[in-house]
Amino acid sequence: MKTRIINCTRLSTAIVVASFSCVQARDLPEPLTDSDFLYEGSPDAEVFELGRMLFFDPILSGNLNISCGTCHSPAHGTGDGISLSIGEGGQGFAKSRRTGPEGVIGRVPRNAQPLYNVGAKSYTSFFHDGRLEPDPLGTFQSGFWSPAREHLPEGLDNLLAAQAMFPVLSPVEMAGQKGENPVATAVAEGRPTDAWSHLANRLAEIPEYRAMFKAAFGHGEVTFVQAANALAAFQSKAFRSHESPYSQALKDNDPTLLSDAAREGMKLFFGEAGCSACHSGPLLTDHKFHAVAMPQVGPGKGHGSDTGYWRASGFMDRVEDEGRFRVTFDPKDKFAFRTPSLINVSLTGPWGHSGAYNTLEAVVKHHLNPVASLHAYDPVSLPHLDDVIEQTGEGSQLIFRPLNPARAGGYFLRDQWVQSSGKLRGHIAGANDLMPITLSNAQISAILEFLESASDPAVLDLVDLIPASVPSGLAPQPTRHQGASK
Repeated sequence: MKTRIINCTRLSTAIVVASFSCVQARDLPEPLTDSDFLYEGSPDAEVFELGRMLFFDPILSGNLNISCGTCHSPAHGTGDGISLSIGEGGQGFAKSRRTGPEGVIGRVPRNAQPLYNVGAKSYTSFFHDGRLEPDPLGTFQSGFWSPAREHLPEGLDNLLAAQAMFPVLSPVEMAGQKGENPVATAVAEGRPTDAWSHLANRLAEIPEYRAMFKAAFGHGEVTFVQAANALAAFQSKAFRSHESPYSQALKDNDPTLLSDAAREGMKLFFGEAGCSACHSGPLLTDHKFHAVAMPQVGPGKGHGSDTGYWRASGFMDRVEDEGRFRVTFDPKDKFAFRTPSLINVSLTGPWGHSGAYNTLEAVVKHHLNPVASLHAYDPVSLPHLDDVIEQTGEGSQLIFRPLNPARAGGYFLRDQWVQSSGKLRGHIAGANDLMPITLSNAQISAILEFLESASDPAVLDLVDLIPASVPSGLAPQPTRHQGASK
C-alpha cells in the first residue's frame, strides 16, 4: 500500500492515527482514480448501454420474470433492503416483495451484495465465499476458477464479467425449476453451456438487441459471453462511487471536510478499534476472508453434516453455511466470509452474509465481542413466504408441487434453525478469529459517524439508470417509479 502524506499543518483537526507520526499515516489509502477501475474508468458507450438494458431486462431469467435490477436496485443501496431475497417466483420489489402465485422453492440463501465499486481492479474474488477467482495456473481455458469449472467459456473480459455468468444459472435466483423453461432444464441437467446458449438465442431473436450487440462488439454474433462483458462494463461505471466526504478528504488531503465526530471515529477505526486490520485499502476491505461469528439466518447453503433439521422437520436438508471452507476445504476457512467494502456501508443494510443485522450500530457492536453477540442474537424477522413449492419425485419423474400445509411448520423451522441450536452456534463460535475489544458508547458513535462519512450522497438518486423500456418489450425491473420507492 502506498504511504499517505498528511499535511502537518492540519493536525489540530485531530487526524492523528494511532501511533503514526505527523508525516506518515501508512494505513490511510490513496484516493481512487480512473486507473483503479476496469476499462480505465471509461468503458465504450455502446457496450455500457447494452449492459444497462440487459441489467434491467427480465429476458435474462428463465421464466422472463426477474432481472439483475430486481435484487440490485439503484434506489436501495444496489441491493433490495431485505435480509434474504425472494428471487425467482416473487413479485414486487424490495421490502414489499412477496411470493407470486406460482410459488417459490425457497429464499436466496445469502444477502444480495451491494454493487458499489465492483469494477475496481482490486477485487480478486466474487460472491460471499469467493468461489469465483482468477486462475493464475491456467487450469481452465476461461482463466478463472469458478463453480462452472471447465464449462466457463473463454472470452470474458475480466472477473466481473465472469461473475455475470452465474446468477442466470441459479434456480432460486433467475433460472427457475426443471421443466419450466429450457434454461432451467439445462441447469438442472448439468448443462450450463446450453443454458447460456438458450439465453443468447433469445437475445438474438430481438432485432434491437442484435443491433446493439453489433454496435457494441462490431459483428452480428450474439453470445452470452458478450452479454456478460456488457453487464460488467455497465456495473463498473454505473455503480462507481468514491465521492463520499471521506474519499474527498483523502483526495484533497483535508480532514476538515469531516465532522469532529467523524475524525475521531476515523482515528479509532485506523487505530485503537483495529477495524483497519481487515477493512483496509481505498475501498475499506482487504478482499480476504475472515470468520467473525456472524449469525446465520435463513436456510443456509446446505452445508455441514448435522442432520438435526432433517430429523425434526422431515425435509432432507442441511441448513448450515460454512462459507469459504466449501471453496478451499481448508479447516481454517470454516465460517469465513469475504470482508465487505465499507464504502456506502450506511446505505447497504441489512448487514452480514445472511443479512443478520438491520442496523449498522448493531453490526458494529457485534464486532466488539462476536461470540457473545452470536449467542445473544435475536434473529431478524424474514418476510413470510406465502406460496412455497417443494421438489419431490415419482419413479424417474421430478415433480414440483405446492407445499403441504401440514408440513409448513417443519419447513419454516429452517429460517432460524442454526441460531436456535446451541450445537450449531457452537460451530460458528469455534471458528471465530476476532478477539473482543471494549469501546465506550461515545467511541462507537464516533465510528458510526466515520462510516457515515464514507457514504456518497449522490448514490441515493440513481433512478435515471433504469431505462424507460427495454428491447424485449418486457417491463424493466424495477421500473423507474418502482425504483424510486423507498
